[in-house]
Amino acid sequence: MEVRAISKYVRIAPRKARDMARAMQGLPVAEAIKIAQFSERKAARQLEKTIRSAVANAENNAKLSADDLRVKEATVNAGPMLKRYWARSRGMASPIQKKTSNIRVVLTDDK
Repeated sequence: MEVRAISKYVRIAPRKARDMARAMQGLPVAEAIKIAQFSERKAARQLEKTIRSAVANAENNAKLSADDLRVKEATVNAGPMLKRYWARSRGMASPIQKKTSNIRVVLTDDK
């Protein structure tokens, strides 16, 4: 059975989080959380929160054991951009794009 969790509008650029998500695919949940805890990247904290949310969904809604779960899929897609402007010389302005991400984690018990 598959269980999923989605974190939307996370304030990190998708490009910075995708490699961390790829590293967690196919791993048991305990190992994926351990990798996230020992990484110093901001993306690791956000992915860990999403994985823990998916585990909670599996335990409470689907009555599955966390020991049997694996990360089937972890994807990071682009969310909406916050558009801001930075003041420059001679009264000009430069655009700033503050990117957001939508993180999706799918767990499975391989049955």
